Amino acid sequence: MANNGLKLTIFFIFIITYEYWSTHVKVQDYNSVGSTHLIKDVFILAGQSNMAGRGGVIDGDWDGIIPPEIKANPGRILRLGGDLRWVDAQEPLHADIDVNKTCGVGPGMAFANAVLRGDPRRFRVVGLVPCAIGGSGIVEWSRGGRLYEGLTRRAAAAVEGGGEIRAVLWFQGERDTLNISDAELYKERLRKLFIDLRTDLKSPLLPVIQVALASGEGPYLEMVRKAQNGINLPNVKTVDAKALLLQPDGLHLSTSAQVQVGKMLAHAMLKSNFAR
Repeated sequence: MANNGLKLTIFFIFIITYEYWSTHVKVQDYNSVGSTHLIKDVFILAGQSNMAGRGGVIDGDWDGIIPPEIKANPGRILRLGGDLRWVDAQEPLHADIDVNKTCGVGPGMAFANAVLRGDPRRFRVVGLVPCAIGGSGIVEWSRGGRLYEGLTRRAAAAVEGGGEIRAVLWFQGERDTLNISDAELYKERLRKLFIDLRTDLKSPLLPVIQVALASGEGPYLEMVRKAQNGINLPNVKTVDAKALLLQPDGLHLSTSAQVQVGKMLAHAMLKSNFAR
């Protein structure tokens, strides 16, 4: 009996030790010098609330529902946390970035899973860099501003170990539908943002895949959508979220719609022959 008790004790110690090492140590390994070679394919997630993710958020609470398309993929899909450390990615991706709002499902995980399924030889480890902030207008993303500087700082941290920024995924503009002056200036502001990012990230042809709006906070939605679809820059692609299912608030995409957007972004990435 005593031997059985000792065996059980040793067994439980083993289980506890294994669980600790498989979670804590693995996360640390993503940030060690010897393992940063894993981070090869970096994607910047930028914009406002629909990129940050409000799928499944109703009355300030997230329902926690995780469809198969957005499940975690440990070791293959990582996210750069607010502390600039790599961890296994899981929803909500922006929980420690867009901290003043409740975050739910965005397009990032669906995108990452889809590119890995679509071309596992081309994309081995996906590193997602959440940068989106709910309610932010395009002016707040201009060079020199807090959001712009935060994005470039996080992008620099993401490639320190040899990773490559493969694209910026951009979903923003709902705020700029509120008044006509912002809507009229949106196209030029957006164009300048993309050029500035490419300059400061030292990648003149960095791919940008943007989402044309499904909704807006004001009456100038179609004006902003026209501006988005009218951007004429090399390596800028647009996917359209129009008519996708919205949350009851009429502004934010539902979980199922975010999955669709993620897949559309992935399709654009997989099918486009971006110049380098």
